[in-house]
Amino acid sequence: MFTDLYNTDILTLSATLKNERLENPKGTSRKVSKLCGSWVEIDMNVEDGNVSEYALRVQACALGQASAAILQEKIIGATLDEITEARDGLKAMLKDGGAPPIGRFERLALLKGVSDYPARHTSTMLAFDAAVEALEQALNQ
Repeated sequence: MFTDLYNTDILTLSATLKNERLENPKGTSRKVSKLCGSWVEIDMNVEDGNVSEYALRVQACALGQASAAILQEKIIGATLDEITEARDGLKAMLKDGGAPPIGRFERLALLKGVSDYPARHTSTMLAFDAAVEALEQALNQ
């Protein structure tokens, strides 16, 4: 049932976000869902190959917000490999029935139910897609 998708954990996570900006980010990415208009924008700085600072701006459904909140919880100190692995694991979980991601971003398992709603996949992926792109930019500075 659709209401099960928006459970207390998802709604609680989505309420934790604040829209912020970094003054001079090394990497920035904006991703938009053409289907629903949801968007996520992230600024990022790195130190020694790890995320040292970030700022998120999110205008998305509760699922996109929850995914961004999970990213936000553990992004400081994360490497490109960790964020890419989480993004790829999330995509496999949603689109191919794969196991939930493990490691730093294991709370993405809370979004497993989204796999039954293909129209929500893109908005759920936005934060991690944007984070990978912004971190790649920051590392290439």
